[in-house]
Amino acid sequence: MTNLVLAVPSKGRLQENANAFFARAGLDVVRGRGLRDYRGTLAGLEGVEIAFLSASEIVSQLAAGTAHMGITGEDLVRETLPDADAKVELLTPLGFGHANVVVAVPQAWIDVRNMADLEDVAAAYRSRRGERMRVATKYINLTRSYFAEQGVTDYRIVESLGATEGAPAAGQAELIVDITTTGATLAANALKVLDDGIMLRSEANLVASLTADWNERTRNIARVILGRIAAEEEARTTREVRAIIAGDRTKLVAQAEKLFAARAPLGIAKDGPLTLVAAKKKVADLADWLVSQGADHVTVAQMDYIFSSKNELFEKLSARIG
Repeated sequence: MTNLVLAVPSKGRLQENANAFFARAGLDVVRGRGLRDYRGTLAGLEGVEIAFLSASEIVSQLAAGTAHMGITGEDLVRETLPDADAKVELLTPLGFGHANVVVAVPQAWIDVRNMADLEDVAAAYRSRRGERMRVATKYINLTRSYFAEQGVTDYRIVESLGATEGAPAAGQAELIVDITTTGATLAANALKVLDDGIMLRSEANLVASLTADWNERTRNIARVILGRIAAEEEARTTREVRAIIAGDRTKLVAQAEKLFAARAPLGIAKDGPLTLVAAKKKVADLADWLVSQGADHVTVAQMDYIFSSKNELFEKLSARIG
């Protein structure tokens, strides 16, 4: 029987966050023989094989179809796979592993604020020195693609093997393309990000392979996993709002849906509390509005899971694998 292979980061903060992500969905990652074991399982769910790999190896395994799903950064997906959308599907961002891929130049370049200015600098550099401006980076494919989109052509890439941010100061390049989270390291190396120099806002994603063996067994396992993930995600981003309120409840729910995108997932009870579900960021406004409509008290509760007959994550996967 074919197991569903789920690739997760093998170490570091990414692994910790990935394990916590699955645990929130009631899917505990079990590493059989300890930290040196590169295979594992999901507790209580048969037919799943966990492969512990580096983030870059996960991309390669997904592209090759030897892993069905995995957690890795979008920056690695876009850099490693120029035809990424033909080989993998990014199912959902996970809220951790944030990093921006940016174009950064020396702070001393006070007149260089955007990519258009950079093209002018490149032309002047070529005219003055007879050679192309150098860009140090590990993100070769992303750099070529973004620079082409921005009309910057007169440059050459210097592949960075070490700390990219130190390349300009060391005389190895004039500017860099690198990842940053806070910008502190760039600032410490006297670099600044161009105003339009954010090439990609990346974070960890749950990614599915489009070339893996998606048979009936692996599809059914994926449906269970994605159903639990979707239920936890829905609960985490919404709140249950309850109120004792008189009047035409059908009309109230219709107004709440129009004003706050709220809904009554359990139906509209004729008596007892009116129960609504709304996005977390809209709950306070919804509660104030219910009070204005005659509710004496409004309670707000966080839920663990919201399961639905419509599994949007699995539908997204199914649409791609056929």
